[in-house]
Amino acid sequence: MAVKQTAGRNQLGDFAPEFARLNDDVLFGEVWSRESELSLRDRSLVTVVSLLAQGLTDSSFSYHLQTAKANGITRDQIAEIITHAAFYAGWPKAWAAFRLAKDVWSDEDEAAVPEAGAAPDARRAAHERECVFPIGEPNDAYAQYFVGQSYLAPISNEQVPFFNVTFEPGCRNNWHVHRATSGGGQMLVCVAGRGWYQEWGKPAQPMRPGDVVHIPANVKHWHGAAADSWFSHLAFEIEGEDASNEWLEPVADEEYQAL
Repeated sequence: MAVKQTAGRNQLGDFAPEFARLNDDVLFGEVWSRESELSLRDRSLVTVVSLLAQGLTDSSFSYHLQTAKANGITRDQIAEIITHAAFYAGWPKAWAAFRLAKDVWSDEDEAAVPEAGAAPDARRAAHERECVFPIGEPNDAYAQYFVGQSYLAPISNEQVPFFNVTFEPGCRNNWHVHRATSGGGQMLVCVAGRGWYQEWGKPAQPMRPGDVVHIPANVKHWHGAAADSWFSHLAFEIEGEDASNEWLEPVADEEYQAL
C-alpha cells in the first residue's frame, strides 16, 4: 500500500527542496511503501520505538503515534509497547511518550478491546466499534464451506460489487479456488481484527487492518480469523471468463492451531 506524504514540500519546499524531496518521495514514497515482510503496522511499531529510544517525543513523534493508530495498533498494544521499551530506552522517555500516547488514544473507551476471555457479546461489540462496515447477517448459505461462524454484509452492488465478510475467532473458510480461463481471482482488504491468508504450498501470512491480498485465479487458498480475534475483510471478485468457485477440503485443525 503506497504512502502519500507532502509534509516535506509543504514546510521546507522553498528552503530545502532536496530534503523535502527525500522526505516525501524516498522515505515515505519508497521506504514506507515497500512491499516486503513488514506491514504498515510493523513499520509504525519500529518507528515509534526508534523515536522513543532517542527521546524524540516532539510533534513528529505525535504524528507517528497517530499513524500507528491508523495502521491498527490499539491503545492496549501501544501501552504494552512503551512499557516494554522503557526497560531498554529509559523510564523518563517512556513517561514522555505516554503523555502523547494518551492524547492520541483518548477517544477509545477502556472496554473497547476486551480481553480474550471476555464474554462473546462484548468481543463482538468491540469488533463492531472497530469496523467501519456492518457485520451483516449469518453467512448461512455458505456455512458448509466454513469452520465456525461467519457473517456477510453486501456493501455495494454497483460498478464493482463487494462484500464485508466477518469471521468469529477461529472461523475460517475451506480451501478453495477461484476458477477462470482468463482474468478472474479475488482481492481482500482487511478492515478490522486479525486474520490469516494462505496459498497452497506456502506459509500462512497474517492479515491486519490496511493489508491487501491479491489472489490470482486458479490458486488454491483459504482465509479466516486468528484463533483469538474477530476478523473482517472486504472481498472483491475480479471479473473473468468462465469464472466459478471450487470449494475443497477444510483447513486441518492441527495446521490451523499451529499458526
